[in-house]
Amino acid sequence: MRARTVAALVAAAVVAVAGGWYFGTATTPPEQTHLAGGSPMFPGLADKLRNAAKLEITHQGKQTVIEKRGDGLWGVASMHDYPVQESKLRGVLTGLTELRLTEPRTSDPAEYGRLGVDDPAGAKSDANLLRVVDAGGQPLASLIIGHRRVRGRANVPDEVYVRRPDEAQSWLAEGSVQADADAMQWLDRDVLDIKQDRIASVVVGDKALVFGRVDGKFTLTEPADHPKLDDYKVENVARGLEMLTMQAVKPDAEATGEPAGHAVFTTTDGLLVTVSLLHADKDVWARFAVSGPEAVKAEADRLSARLAGWTYEIGSWKEKSLVPAMDDLKASEPATPGASKPVSPGQAASPAPDAEKTEAPAAEAGTAAAPAPGTDNAASPASEASKAVPPAPEDAGKEAAPSEADKPAASASGTDKPEAPASGPEQK
Repeated sequence: MRARTVAALVAAAVVAVAGGWYFGTATTPPEQTHLAGGSPMFPGLADKLRNAAKLEITHQGKQTVIEKRGDGLWGVASMHDYPVQESKLRGVLTGLTELRLTEPRTSDPAEYGRLGVDDPAGAKSDANLLRVVDAGGQPLASLIIGHRRVRGRANVPDEVYVRRPDEAQSWLAEGSVQADADAMQWLDRDVLDIKQDRIASVVVGDKALVFGRVDGKFTLTEPADHPKLDDYKVENVARGLEMLTMQAVKPDAEATGEPAGHAVFTTTDGLLVTVSLLHADKDVWARFAVSGPEAVKAEADRLSARLAGWTYEIGSWKEKSLVPAMDDLKASEPATPGASKPVSPGQAASPAPDAEKTEAPAAEAGTAAAPAPGTDNAASPASEASKAVPPAPEDAGKEAAPSEADKPAASASGTDKPEAPASGPEQK
């Protein structure tokens, strides 16, 4: 046998042995070999998901549970089953059905951390364990989700490293499954969205303030004798329920605070929304009650079913729109004559009215700048017009340092940032 042929066979044997050690062929069950090449990780899962009743997400030993409620909606168990974002839940379940295994990776537990598929119970683990179970607690799908693979090219499928929790073999899979372990990130944060042009009136407290529409314009009607108001502040009251979102939520029984007023918003078709505010330290919390006549009964029932029994933390700035006081609406006081006005960025400050005014002479080419006006040592035009002041020796030949405004802005790198922590070099 020729020496060249022998050398080629030896090289092939070395590659085969090395590959078997790296990918763990000896520890990979024979039935797994057919999964490579884009095979579904969970064949037939789409039909099984009809029986799904719970999602369990474990990260660093802490578990978040998303469970199906009696009304068919899904909620966060630790948040008293407050509804989740339907689009987010649908994305996770759809991602599971579309996940395809493309390449085997390491089966060495010491290397799991580099791909983010180590033990999700570990205190420093990046992995998430996702389990989907039915009403009887039987698992429909279970996997450890690791790092997303960073791709340098556009228009290529997402990829992620995964591993079944009861198997040593890890895989590179085509697809994406976003299993967020933060319970707050699952909540549907939209509270209400009633457009301002639908609001017919707002009554604050026991008619302390009454807003209505006069010739189509939203305005304060009671008290009739009131100070001058800023129109935009009044219009913000009509926008109080528009795109209203929450920062946190608690059941009414767990929410504490001092009452901070209430208001009733009435729409043009008769829907009534009562807002009651609470102050808890610096936080503002709100409760909502919804009712209305037969024409809006379906909408009122739908909103009541979602809002009743819950107290929401809202942005503190919304208080002036939901339960305003007269002082919140007053027009800004005009500036006092002679008072100094704030200088906007990039605008030169004008001298004070009583400052000494000295007109600087026109500078000749090569002369130094004239002294600032108003200083005691300002030279007269007659004595300085023909004088050229040479630069100081230590300054000769030096250019003035550019100001911050003259410095070029830092240019973007032009590279895309990875969406997930870098997973380290790929393992072959």
